[in-house]
Amino acid sequence: MRKYVVIPDSFKGCLSSGEICGIIAREIRCRDPEARVYTLPVADGGEGTVDAFLGALGGEKIAVPCRDPYGRPLTAHYGLFPDGKTAVIEMAAAAGLPLVGEDRRVADATTYGVGQLIAHAFKRGAERIILGLGGSATNDGGCGAAAALGVEFLDAEGKAFVPVGGTLRRIAHIRTDGLLPALRQAEVIAMCDIDNPLCGESGAAAVFAPQKGADAATVRMLDEGLAHLAAVIEKDLGRSLLTLPGGGAAGGFGAGSVAFLGARLQMGIEAVLDLTDFDRLAADAYLVITGEGRLDSQSLRGKVVVGVARRARALGVPVVALVGSSETDIAAAYDAGVTAVFPINPAPTTLSEALAHARTHLAFTAENVLRFARCLEENR
Repeated sequence: MRKYVVIPDSFKGCLSSGEICGIIAREIRCRDPEARVYTLPVADGGEGTVDAFLGALGGEKIAVPCRDPYGRPLTAHYGLFPDGKTAVIEMAAAAGLPLVGEDRRVADATTYGVGQLIAHAFKRGAERIILGLGGSATNDGGCGAAAALGVEFLDAEGKAFVPVGGTLRRIAHIRTDGLLPALRQAEVIAMCDIDNPLCGESGAAAVFAPQKGADAATVRMLDEGLAHLAAVIEKDLGRSLLTLPGGGAAGGFGAGSVAFLGARLQMGIEAVLDLTDFDRLAADAYLVITGEGRLDSQSLRGKVVVGVARRARALGVPVVALVGSSETDIAAAYDAGVTAVFPINPAPTTLSEALAHARTHLAFTAENVLRFARCLEENR
């Protein structure tokens, strides 16, 4: 009996990871009815992360009243795994860009609601937090979330306030005496798929704030604010974060999660592979099938396809990547362990047509990959 492990990223703007798993699993069962098929939906830490983990591991989605990026009332959700000890939280649920629509005022936006979600998870008994850093509307360095969890930010007059991106330079001191006790004992893993530092020309403000509504002057102000925050963190908490890879993720929440939550930054796919026990599951697999919307140079920096391939290569298991499109210079993917890459579009087409027919094209390509794999096996 053959075992297949299906572990794709989403085709963004088109098919979710869960939908892709369903299409490929159906084709496998049509071609190989006795097969064991394990589907592991993947998300990168942004919107859809909770659903992907719950789809792979089970558990429940929990609703929490909290604040949105501008402090307005919001009901957001997080996931609690069946053991009741691990919670998965996507910061986008309470601080995501879609929540603000076209009213993008990054200097005013807060991650406070994310802290409320984390606090609620601890009240439910969580001992480990998986925090997805993606899709944020914020640039507050995670100060809002920290404030919701008991960290105090004081101005020069000793008055406590909740900093946002535009007021980071007001911070004179940081006190952690009131930090939620459960957080001190917890394991926090922050899923982070970028390596941008906190500040500078490749930092949080310069690279990501413009898409959150910042003009050039605001970018400079936000960058200076994050640099000031880093200086106060080093002075009061003894953590040097300016050069931390991934510190610039989610408006500086990458650095903030390390400083305030004691988090460990980890590539999203590595967190998924560890939590789903991929190495054990795939050890005797006939084939691993992965994929993403586009395989390009960004993918080769540790995204889903390459992350899966590296683990599978160590197990001696072949990996096929089904992708919406691909660059032709992907030798690094093969070097990482990808056996073959198959773009799913069968003919030249426009983007809108490719998106409209993605389900059919994915099923067609999966069927042909499976036919070919079986033919090779039967003719050995």
